[in-house]
Parts: sequence; C-alpha cells; structure tokens
Amino acid sequence: MAQRLEKWKQQARHLKAEVYALYLAYKDPRVPWHARIFAACVVGYAFSPIDLIPDFIPVLGYLDDLILVPLGAALALRMIPAEVLAECRVRAQEMMQQGKPVNKAAAVVIIVIWLALAAGGVVLALRLFKS
Repeated sequence: MAQRLEKWKQQARHLKAEVYALYLAYKDPRVPWHARIFAACVVGYAFSPIDLIPDFIPVLGYLDDLILVPLGAALALRMIPAEVLAECRVRAQEMMQQGKPVNKAAAVVIIVIWLALAAGGVVLALRLFKS
C-alpha cells in the first residue's frame, strides 16, 4: 500500500510539472493559436485555487482532479510542438522549485459561475414558492 501511495505522489508531482510546462508553452509564439487557447484553459483550471466542482462533494469533487486535469493536460501536450515542449519542460523543472503558480483570473471566473448558479437557484426557488 505504501508503495502504491508513493507512486501516486510521484505521478502527481509529474502532472504538476507537466501543467507548469503547459503554462510556459501557451505563452510561446511558436505554439499554434488553438493549442495556446486550450492549454491556457487547462492551466487556468489546474492552477485555480477554486475547483469548479468543490472537493467536499462526494466522488464528484475529486473527479475533476483525477480525470479532467490529466486528460486536458494530455490533450494539450499533444498539440504543442515537441521542441517547444522540451524547452518548456526544462524551464518548468527549474521554476517549480520557486513555488506553485496560482491563476487568480480562473478563480474569479469559477466564483462568478458559482454565484450565477446560486442566483439562478434563488430565482427558481422564489418562482416555485410564489406559485
């Protein structure tokens, strides 16, 4: 069991490094525009301090961390030219030692989505109770 846990931790560290490489790659002008947009979305979501599905929701809360982020990262990595990705991976390893970046813009977008859903729920509840 301890060996499996260590393997998962290693994979999580690798995923963080790959996402950070995506962060560096989406800023590179050699990356096609569609790959830059997709990579920016993946990075924004991965580095956001707030999840679209909060972790306290059973099963679904961790689903995004276990499936969406790795899947999005894998797709984005395939869109980026190999030479750019190799350079970004080296820079990512160097910069990851300085700390994990946080995307505050993505956090704001997710907060706005949750507030909109909450407002919609309140409006719906008011309409149902007035009838």
